[in-house]
Amino acid sequence: MALDTFNDQTLPRRAMQAELLDADTERALAYAWRDRSDEQALHRLITAYMRLAISMASKFKRYGAPMGDLIQEASLGLMKAADKFDPDRGVRFSTYAVWWIKASIQDYVMRNWSMVRTGSTSSQKSLFFNMRRVQARLEREAAAAGTSIDQHEMRELIATEVGVPIADVEMMEGRLSGSDFSLNATQSVEDEGREWIDTLEDDSQQAAESVEHDKDIITLRGWLVSALGDLNDRERFIVRERKLREDPRTLESLGNELGLSKERVRQLESAAFGKMRKNLEARSGDVHGFFV
Repeated sequence: MALDTFNDQTLPRRAMQAELLDADTERALAYAWRDRSDEQALHRLITAYMRLAISMASKFKRYGAPMGDLIQEASLGLMKAADKFDPDRGVRFSTYAVWWIKASIQDYVMRNWSMVRTGSTSSQKSLFFNMRRVQARLEREAAAAGTSIDQHEMRELIATEVGVPIADVEMMEGRLSGSDFSLNATQSVEDEGREWIDTLEDDSQQAAESVEHDKDIITLRGWLVSALGDLNDRERFIVRERKLREDPRTLESLGNELGLSKERVRQLESAAFGKMRKNLEARSGDVHGFFV
């Protein structure tokens, strides 16, 4: 990989010392990579524009991500750009690479902003990275005009400006209002150390439900033992091997052991289930779906 030699702490300094490519050299390197898979040409092209990737990564530091991670994502975007760049289109590589670098960094920031996925559509990305800037500008314009904007009106203006539904603006406000908090954090000083996790509903089985469930299991087990008792030895053997084993046996293997055809074993199994069903229906009144 062309980036292998950049995996160290000297990356920013080395990137600033890299050569500056003129348009003809850049185009020649792009052709060499596209047409001949020349890895040296790819490495030279990426090395020359690492300063661009690092510069763009630094603009996203305010989102709290480690600079090293941002540079790594920017580098991946730069590599994707080099891989997909078409020199026949007549544009400079830097112009094309900007979009791939930015997209890679933005995806990383949104993935790591919160444990709750923020979203990754183009409209959500635009809202995530522009909402605060748009809101600040609208507030400055309102202040300059001597007016004020209430919260609902502000959301409407932002939605119109960015081109998204108001519901998306409301959702994004929640995502941008702060980072995730630990469930082990205390709610307040007055709560004597009570943690947020203590307020979550316990969805595990309660004691009364557990006792009732265990009682039902015991009752059902008794019914099954009784139903099996109505079968002859061969029918019990087939039911046990087909339904009560952890690794059920096939009709063919049972037929080989009993000296019967596979179809005959299936008939005996069906007859045994019929007897058991009648026994259980007499006790419970409904065993729909019990035998499958």
